[in-house]
Amino acid sequence: MSETVAVVRAARPNFLLLAPVCVGLGLAVAWQQGQTPALIDTVLVFVGALLAHAAVNLLNEYDDFRSGLDLITQRTPFSGGSGALSEIPSAARGVLWAGLGTLGMVVAIGVYFLWLRGLPMFILGAAGVVLVLTYTRWITRSPLLCLLAPGIGFGPVMVLGTLVALDARLDAAALVCAAVTLLLVSELLLINQIPDADADRQVGRRHLVITLGPEIASKVVASLLIGSYVLIIASMVANIMPKLTLLAVLPMPLALWLSLRLPRVLSAPRELNRVLAINVAVVVSTLALLVTGLSL
Repeated sequence: MSETVAVVRAARPNFLLLAPVCVGLGLAVAWQQGQTPALIDTVLVFVGALLAHAAVNLLNEYDDFRSGLDLITQRTPFSGGSGALSEIPSAARGVLWAGLGTLGMVVAIGVYFLWLRGLPMFILGAAGVVLVLTYTRWITRSPLLCLLAPGIGFGPVMVLGTLVALDARLDAAALVCAAVTLLLVSELLLINQIPDADADRQVGRRHLVITLGPEIASKVVASLLIGSYVLIIASMVANIMPKLTLLAVLPMPLALWLSLRLPRVLSAPRELNRVLAINVAVVVSTLALLVTGLSL
């Protein structure tokens, strides 16, 4: 494997679907408001979101390699990083520069939107950059911040940032969509930390799986997951969201099954991997169906 391939793998391209789905959610809310965003602005928002997600993945891979975490992690398809730098250590500098370079392009796109939209764009954009730069080295040392930071990055920062960039309003529906995304993405990162807990503990990380134990963490996973559906249903009943957003509740039976199944497979790696795979499908399909319900 060449260093170039290692850099591409370190960006974890198979996980980058989440960013365009979150931008699509912001765009769907803008359409609901009757906005018709400029094509160039829409394209730049999608590109910026993808680059931001790639940047945090690249910097995370670099930091995990430097800390030695890569060498002691038992990787799964959903956790533990790509393993690219463990195989090609000489690619570490390339991964670092790729991470900083993609982040620099995100900042450049952000400056363009800052010029267009002003202070709200600065607040959300600066929050996003801080999350990218501090997540692995500092945020992962705080259980509460480690739980909320991924959801904040993809929810309030990315969904609401899309709306600000496209000159749409931050109305009640926008806030609900940001909150649902926050709950689902935080749940996604939390459940994926379960297989990595022992290795993470050895390098000083302190997320909820480590501090509370996997059994209690699995209950938090269930609360976040089911809470997202309760929020969708409540907002529809309150006429904040259109009736067709009920589509987003279709994966709820699978989410309920997952919530009941997770505590039983914590010590069974093969079954746990199956639950992790289903969870990814539940999270992505819920957000995609929410986009669909808002767009129809």
